[in-house]
Amino acid sequence: MHADARKETVEHLLRTVPGSVALHHDLSSAADGNVLRTLRDSGGEVSADETPLVNDCACCALREDLVPELERLAASGLTRLAVVELWDSVEPRGMAEVVAAHAGDLLELTNVITAVDPSLVLPCLGNGDDLAEAGLAAAATDRRTVGDTWARQLEYAPVLAIADTEESDDGDRALLTQLHPTARKVPTGSSELTRLAFAGFDVEAAAAAQHPACARLPQEADEAGVGTLVWQRRRPFHPERLYAALEDLTCAAARSRGRFWLADRPDTLLAWDAAGGALCVQSHGPWLASLPDAAWELVPAPRRAAAALDWDPEHGDCCQHLVFTSPGLDREGTERLLDSCLLTDAEYAAGREGWRRLPAAFAPFLDSVS
Repeated sequence: MHADARKETVEHLLRTVPGSVALHHDLSSAADGNVLRTLRDSGGEVSADETPLVNDCACCALREDLVPELERLAASGLTRLAVVELWDSVEPRGMAEVVAAHAGDLLELTNVITAVDPSLVLPCLGNGDDLAEAGLAAAATDRRTVGDTWARQLEYAPVLAIADTEESDDGDRALLTQLHPTARKVPTGSSELTRLAFAGFDVEAAAAAQHPACARLPQEADEAGVGTLVWQRRRPFHPERLYAALEDLTCAAARSRGRFWLADRPDTLLAWDAAGGALCVQSHGPWLASLPDAAWELVPAPRRAAAALDWDPEHGDCCQHLVFTSPGLDREGTERLLDSCLLTDAEYAAGREGWRRLPAAFAPFLDSVS
């Protein structure tokens, strides 16, 4: 979404990698039924063509057009690196997986990079507007917000190209580091960025890193007024008390995420994903502790490894693991509120059969059929 930083990054790669081109699909004209595809090199625009919408979805048109165009460029023998410059609200995971699925003699996915202006991290993350309100929706049915879309753009990429702007300060940089501590952060105009463009990318490992059961969540941190709280407990949430606290918890931090456990559905792993004052709660299937031993072979290895590292003798991998990151974070207040939503000693003593009879406060969201 940081268009200026993105363009600066792309221009650097075009200048420093001989035989490179940039492929960009402009979705701003989707309302007219077409997507504009441009191709440019270090000397400027090479071509511009329109491709029709697919299923009234600009992103669908991008997926349908992207791989054939990349294969055409590769077959020419003249292109060493094709930089796929994604439009503002397009998320990198879907496009990376499309390219990787067609990798072979002609194509190789060499890396995923997100360009960042540190001064815009908090404004984007805290923006709860729908993409449609911002003029960035990729389809009529696009219900994403600016904040959650930006969070996924940021957290998926292993490399962040950082623009040097006068507006950014230590707090902006601390927030960026705490949101994605494992990313390689390099200046947009550096030789290191050029090298990393060819470093390679594993889509399966990247997908595992985003799965709530084994995501590489940030650690405790406190720097330049920005804090990260890591809250972990083994006791399940009381569904009604947690539901009543959702608004306060969602607004407690610029970004919060993780996995959690409700007493009335103790076998279900639930994902927590909040940005821009909006919270998404989703079911991600059973906890491994709820599966028969024979079913473990069907579970991806990264998830089995993550569960083994955090296995509890009584509850297995069932747990609360939520992370809150924000400037001015109220650690103590957030922790107290979370703890107050857990089962009390008397409620916990009722056991799983007793827990299942608690009010199903989340049923309208988790049990709804789309």
